[in-house]
Amino acid sequence: MLTLPPEVTPRAYERLTEIGAGASGKALRVAVEGGGCSGFQYEITLDEPAEDDFVLEGSGEKVVVDSVSLPFLAGAKIDFSDELIGARFVIDNPNATSSCGCGTSFSM
Repeated sequence: MLTLPPEVTPRAYERLTEIGAGASGKALRVAVEGGGCSGFQYEITLDEPAEDDFVLEGSGEKVVVDSVSLPFLAGAKIDFSDELIGARFVIDNPNATSSCGCGTSFSM
């Protein structure tokens, strides 16, 4: 079965450049963990890439996903949102059947 990897928007790569992630040897790590109010939650951090990470690259920046989280993010879109309520990386995940109000927790 073919699984589409997550997609990273140009706006997300631009934000990583603005904060100097690549220049400092860091990548945006997107992971899925058990927990949160809906069953799963996203963990989004700046981290050094690991040997077994799936790496997405653009504009000199990297986004990494560990092998356990990758199936949960199949076909997802990783973006950056800058709104009145705050600026943050956001994930539009077609695998999520529901999510919480803050958008960091979801169920499948």
